[in-house]
Amino acid sequence: MADVILVDTTLRDGEQAPGFAFSRSLKVRLAALLDAAGVGQIEAGIPAMGPDERKTLRKIMDVCFQARISTWNRLCESDIKNSLACAPHVIHVCCPLSDRQICSKLKSDRQKVMAALRQCVGLAASGGAEVSVGFEDVSCTTEQQLGQAVEVAAQAGARRIRLSDTVGRYTPDAVAKAVRLVLRQGLEAEIHAHNDLGMAVPNSLMAAYTGARYVDTTLWGIGERAGNCSMGAFTAALDRLEHLTCAVSGQGAARLERKAAPFIPRPLLEAWNVPVVRRAHHTFPSS
Repeated sequence: MADVILVDTTLRDGEQAPGFAFSRSLKVRLAALLDAAGVGQIEAGIPAMGPDERKTLRKIMDVCFQARISTWNRLCESDIKNSLACAPHVIHVCCPLSDRQICSKLKSDRQKVMAALRQCVGLAASGGAEVSVGFEDVSCTTEQQLGQAVEVAAQAGARRIRLSDTVGRYTPDAVAKAVRLVLRQGLEAEIHAHNDLGMAVPNSLMAAYTGARYVDTTLWGIGERAGNCSMGAFTAALDRLEHLTCAVSGQGAARLERKAAPFIPRPLLEAWNVPVVRRAHHTFPSS
């Protein structure tokens, strides 16, 4: 088994890049390409968005034969119920953790958020899926806050903790400390890095070398603001360092991105400095 498992979030976080909006047909096609390339997990969407999104998720599960399919959910019981109806392999629960997000975004307090975390993780676990918890804005929290939240998630039934560097301010040493904290409590660790300060790939590499088995990526590094950890850049760096294995090599990621590029509008690729290739003769209706 590979040391590092890629969790590709092109279809969820990547689509938040300005101008990107994938039709159902394109999402299914991209998912099939990711699956064939050896990506271990595909974060396919948000069931709470509505019936069309849930239909797309089910179609993605039909065409993927290797990758595990996960859904993204807010800290909300109705979100979890919508995910359970789709029967994904992994249900991911996003939990804001910094003071500013708890106060400004949720208009709540830490005690109430921890209670909601217990309830939502318990509900998700009751459906038989693996549950992962993503601590949003984790790079703006204290070690004590993270430790308390990891303990709550573990007791409720979570198996994996995603360290979500929402604003891209993590440094490699801080990432290593956070990963060790998660591992000490007996859970698997995952890194979700944003590239606001150009640190998404270095932070993801440090997480992997510290023991995080799961690394979130997107094709070409697309994502909100400056983007996410680029699959191509991360796997190429991993190949050169030669200490950890991954089912997707740097060359494999490059081939995957070349196959996917013809289906993306040329101006968007140019905006992300992606080498433009001749477009394939495929069309994808807005279904």
